[in-house]
Amino acid sequence: MGFVFSKSMNDSLRAQQEFMAINSRLQMERQLLMQNQMRERQSAMQIAWTREFLKYFGTFFGLAALCLTAGALKKKNPGFLLPVIPLSFIFAYQYDMGYGTLIQRIKVEAENIMETESTLLELPKGSLTYEELEKIRRSQSKFYIQK
Repeated sequence: MGFVFSKSMNDSLRAQQEFMAINSRLQMERQLLMQNQMRERQSAMQIAWTREFLKYFGTFFGLAALCLTAGALKKKNPGFLLPVIPLSFIFAYQYDMGYGTLIQRIKVEAENIMETESTLLELPKGSLTYEELEKIRRSQSKFYIQK
């Protein structure tokens, strides 16, 4: 009688462990999907912000270039055109960020750094461990009770 009962308990325990493993995997997959969706949304917002900024900056750049050119021609002083040079670099960068291939080039460079220069990505003092975090929490907590 005890054997049947313990066999039933073992089967139940095994089924519960399998259920917990499946549930844990499902929860991890959902979390990874959610994090990826959030990253994609943040990237899309950044690109959209850049494109919107480019509209305003492009208008400013166009007006500034037009006015500075007119001033240079009217005063016969080419020095008026000097501000157009840095403004054109800013405009080109923003255009490349919003509509060009800058993001792809950044991604390729980031992958290259991760593969060939991974030591640059290491945190000072290494990764934070649970024990270190608990030690810090205990030292800062006013309510910590030693067991």
